[in-house]
Amino acid sequence: MLRYFIRISFLGNNYCGWQIQPGQISVQETIEKCISNLLKEKITIVGAGRTDSGVHATKMYAHFDTKNSVKKKDFLARINLYLPKDISILELVSVKDKSHARFDALSRTYKYFISQKKDPFKIDQSYFCKYDLDLNLMNEAAKILLKFDDFECFSKSKTDVKTFLCKINYAELKEDNGLMIFTINANRFLRNMVRAIVGTLIEVGRKRISLKDFEKIILEKNRSNAGFSAPAHGLFLTEINYDWHKIK
Repeated sequence: MLRYFIRISFLGNNYCGWQIQPGQISVQETIEKCISNLLKEKITIVGAGRTDSGVHATKMYAHFDTKNSVKKKDFLARINLYLPKDISILELVSVKDKSHARFDALSRTYKYFISQKKDPFKIDQSYFCKYDLDLNLMNEAAKILLKFDDFECFSKSKTDVKTFLCKINYAELKEDNGLMIFTINANRFLRNMVRAIVGTLIEVGRKRISLKDFEKIILEKNRSNAGFSAPAHGLFLTEINYDWHKIK
C-alpha cells in the first residue's frame, strides 16, 4: 500500500464538522467518497484533527492509503471536479508508509475573526461583536495563556480526552481593517478550546472579566467559570506543521 498526504481547504458552514457522524454530512465522508470514486477503490482518510460543526480550514491535512501509484497533477485536477464547491484539495504528497497526519503533526494554528462593524460579506466567516473591546487588555489576557499547560477550563464538558495538557506557543490579537484577528498556535487543542478562549477574551475586552479573574478561571479548571463559546463560523484552522524531512 502507498500512503499520501493531502492538503485540504474547506468552508464548514454546510458540514457537521470534520469527523464522520451517522445521518449527517461531514467533510471527512465527503472527501472519502470522492477519492474512492476517482481511484475506484474503498478509501479511508485520516485527518490531522477534528473540527467542530461550522468551523472552516484554509489548511487541513489528512492521509490515505491506496494500492496504486497516484499521479499528482492528474489527481488534483480530477478530484476537484468531484468535490463540492466548498471543499478543495490543494496538494498531494507521497510519504513514508508509517507517516501519520495526526500523530506526526508538531503544532496547529487557528485564527478567529471578530468583526466590529456589520459586514454582510463577512457574515459567515467572522463573528460580529457589537460591543467595544479593549484590544490591549485582551492581549494581556492572551499572554497569561502561555504561563499554563492545563486548559480543562476551556474544554468541552464530558469529553473523553485522557489529558487536558496543551503547550500554547503563541497567542495574540491584532486589528486589520475592521477585523480583530486572534491567532493561537499549540501542540494540540482540546475540543471547543479555541472558541471558549475567544469567548472568555471577549468578556475581558468588555471589562466583565479582569486579568486576575482570567488567571483564576484557568487555575480552577471549571468550564462553567469561563466565558461563552464563540460561534463556530468565525474560526479557521490555518496551519499544521510537520517535519517533512522525516515523513516524506
